[in-house]
Amino acid sequence: MTVNLSDQHSLISTWVSELRNVDIQNDRMRFRRNLERIGEVAAYEISKTLAWKEVEIQTPLGIATHKVLEEQPVLATILRAGLPLHNGMLNYFDKADNAFISAYRKHHKDGSFEISLEYISCPELENRTVIISDPMLATGSSLVKTIQYLRNEGRPKEIHIVAAIACTVGIEYVVREEPNVKIWCGDIDDELTAKGYIVPGLGDAGDLAFGTKIQM
Repeated sequence: MTVNLSDQHSLISTWVSELRNVDIQNDRMRFRRNLERIGEVAAYEISKTLAWKEVEIQTPLGIATHKVLEEQPVLATILRAGLPLHNGMLNYFDKADNAFISAYRKHHKDGSFEISLEYISCPELENRTVIISDPMLATGSSLVKTIQYLRNEGRPKEIHIVAAIACTVGIEYVVREEPNVKIWCGDIDDELTAKGYIVPGLGDAGDLAFGTKIQM
């Protein structure tokens, strides 16, 4: 299942437009906050699909019955670009366990690259719902590799991916490799360059959120 949240939410479409806008995206605080807000709405939408139970709550005047989540999900993100999106979801799933994965494109002189994963920190994942945030779902390679690494730590019962912008090529690759995953996108673009960048996209989300880096 793939959901384009811009089809349902004019606010998300507005925030994505600001993420893309070269006249606005130089404001790093606003860029991070827009990613965070997309994460908040994605968390809200995902929460509608999660299992719940009824509990009785003692109030000062009596008993109230409420639906609450059966369990909190595990929020996972790919460092560093995924942090604002992750924080947005953590604002809503505020009791969630968290997982962090260091993944990046290791570039070669011929212009090709491979996905390098050097660090993972996560809680128990067995039979749990895992939500992975990454602002750009381009080729899908880093997300598929991340899911494979997480599966080595346990077998989640359900995996969701949250991206600000996704490419149809990357979505197709992720679904082909992980057919049961659910993808939630702020918007979807159709073009991917030979170097694996989304067009029109928005540029490098990590650099725009946190500053430029030395290319490895």
